[in-house]
Amino acid sequence: MKSDIEIARECGLRPIEEIADMVQIPVEELEHYGKYIAKVSEHLIDEERVDKSNLILVTAITPTKAGIGKTTVSVGLALGLGRIGKKNIVALREPSLGPCFGLKGGAAGGGYAQILPMDKINLHFTGDFHAVTSAHNMIAALLDNYIYQHREEGFALKEILWRRVLDVNDRNLRYVVTGLGAKTNGVTMESGFDITPASEIMAILCLAKDEQDLRRRIENILLGTTIEGKPFRVKDMGVAGAICVLLKDALHPNLVQTTENTPALVHGGPFANIAHGCNSVVATKLAMTYADYVVTEAGFGADLGAEKFFNIKCRKSGLTPKLTIIVATTQGLKMHGGVALEGIKSPHSAGLKKGLENLDKHIENMRAFGQTVVVCFNRYATDLESEIALCREHCTSMGVGFAVNNAYQEGGEGAIELAELVVRTIDEHPSSSVVFTYDDSDDIETKAEKVAGRVYGADGIVFSAAARKMLARIRQLGVENYPVCIAKTQYSFSSDAHSYGVPRGFKIQIKDVIVNCGAEMIVLVAGDIMRMPGLPKSPQAERIDLINGEIVGLS
Repeated sequence: MKSDIEIARECGLRPIEEIADMVQIPVEELEHYGKYIAKVSEHLIDEERVDKSNLILVTAITPTKAGIGKTTVSVGLALGLGRIGKKNIVALREPSLGPCFGLKGGAAGGGYAQILPMDKINLHFTGDFHAVTSAHNMIAALLDNYIYQHREEGFALKEILWRRVLDVNDRNLRYVVTGLGAKTNGVTMESGFDITPASEIMAILCLAKDEQDLRRRIENILLGTTIEGKPFRVKDMGVAGAICVLLKDALHPNLVQTTENTPALVHGGPFANIAHGCNSVVATKLAMTYADYVVTEAGFGADLGAEKFFNIKCRKSGLTPKLTIIVATTQGLKMHGGVALEGIKSPHSAGLKKGLENLDKHIENMRAFGQTVVVCFNRYATDLESEIALCREHCTSMGVGFAVNNAYQEGGEGAIELAELVVRTIDEHPSSSVVFTYDDSDDIETKAEKVAGRVYGADGIVFSAAARKMLARIRQLGVENYPVCIAKTQYSFSSDAHSYGVPRGFKIQIKDVIVNCGAEMIVLVAGDIMRMPGLPKSPQAERIDLINGEIVGLS
């Protein structure tokens, strides 16, 4: 089969005005970024039309290193819905350069189920990630300058909480020292870098409902603590307006198209393992304003992305999906069934049966959120019909809808079964209102305990001394009503990346707590997870190239 970028290059793109017209987005509202990309203002959101639209969440079992294919399924479902005559938009997050040049090589779907133009979407796109990076680092520069310029007046921070960000996997930047050399180089202090998708600015962009809300959140960002023990925020420097200027265009969702020329809104890009993992609220609501069916996804396994989608995004926005799709593959199920990684592409029905326990746990979790669940089997060329049948029989026995997705090879034609199942299920058994895992009034420890116990299956939470110190700070700040965002490995329900299946008898170790007063959530860092990833031994950058003016290696 042809590579993803070869397929993308052969697809005939339609002018973005035609894509907008398909769902009646006013052409005069488009802000063009070339012929095939445009920004659309969030002021077009109509809450009454949002309430009438059908939101579909795509999530997955605990993934393998190669992923499970949620984006391919999300785009494929949109194509399938189009094939059966349903007006739909797929609303996705933007890819990060880190994974594109690191492990994945791209994140715009695959095969004949992609969002296009995939090369631009995977690379610089409309500059949203650059705007987030610039805004975050501008705050860091302004903070350092404020400390430098006011030091002789006795101003100082006894604790600085604001780090820097970069959209590149660079482990050498996790912990750094700045201001070395002459006094004119600034005040010497410890700092460090997170990856841009973990930035609080990214979270703010994805949760803000409009420009006013964006400004309010930026003003409220907690930067550190003064010598007197008072919180020091962005509004104390008087620069929130400048940061809003940098983010003005980035706040608007991006309209593109799929391999079959159906509309797609792509906006925001927080990771689900170290951030909240969902595209922006404004993009989702804009899609729901103009489509009867909206497909969106939440990153990595359902214990991460979907949990945060419900407990953070839905809690803050009022969104309620009509259906949740859990994506599974034979390779992923076999890995969770104890099959060695080098053998998961080979037949192994016993390992697959054992691995279904991981799927069952995710189904149980999604039902606990009040969701009607269907399982989408994402097909690979090595799959056996007998193993697919085994998965179908298992889901049927649980009363869960099951469909095979083959959009990777067949485009929309390969997702018709899934599309028909989705429409039928929404008509007959739509999800109830979202049931949150915890209440706003719970303290942070209780919220963490409930997520760990009810979603992960853990026996409890253990906070480090440093984490407990921050919990005390949270109580002083009066922000215990914020939801929790647990940063945890995506490869296991536990915080041990190698504990596959459905581990039992474990506790979640919280080593750090990060207070995001602008994003209005508390980030709990579990186990060995890093907010700045590193590159693998053989990064995808070794295979990405520009040959005769054409990009190769993106996938």
